Amino acid sequence: MKLHSFKEKQSLSISIEEAWKFFSDPRNLSLITPKSLNLKINSTQEISQMFPGQIITYLVKPFYGFSFSWVTEITHVDSPKYFVDEQRFGPFKFWHHQHHLNSVAQGVIMEDIIHYALPGDPFSRIVHPLIRKKLIDIFSHRKIELNKRFNEND
Repeated sequence: MKLHSFKEKQSLSISIEEAWKFFSDPRNLSLITPKSLNLKINSTQEISQMFPGQIITYLVKPFYGFSFSWVTEITHVDSPKYFVDEQRFGPFKFWHHQHHLNSVAQGVIMEDIIHYALPGDPFSRIVHPLIRKKLIDIFSHRKIELNKRFNEND
């Protein structure tokens, strides 16, 4: 299994408490995800506050005509510093996503660290550049949306 990694950082002009309130509410993911992914939360339980062991289910359409159920578990929470979500079922063979929030004088530095593996390795390595580009596009969109929401005066 080939393990890939992806990292992204962004400065936000908000307090760590405000950042935590936004990012720890799984419902806000759809606000910063490209509309083209058609992300829908399918979880039936109340999900306004995350906790370790929480299961969140999504439906996502990352490529034309292909839809996937995506089941994640929140495995670690250290409010207001970080949380981790891991895929239990979905399009990846492995998905481990760390969300870090660090307070700085100007606000917050948000850092995402993702480790992932594709199914069907080694054959899936040929499509990895497409998957990687999709991740870059998703996080680029997210950066724009977060800038509009939290850095509009910058």
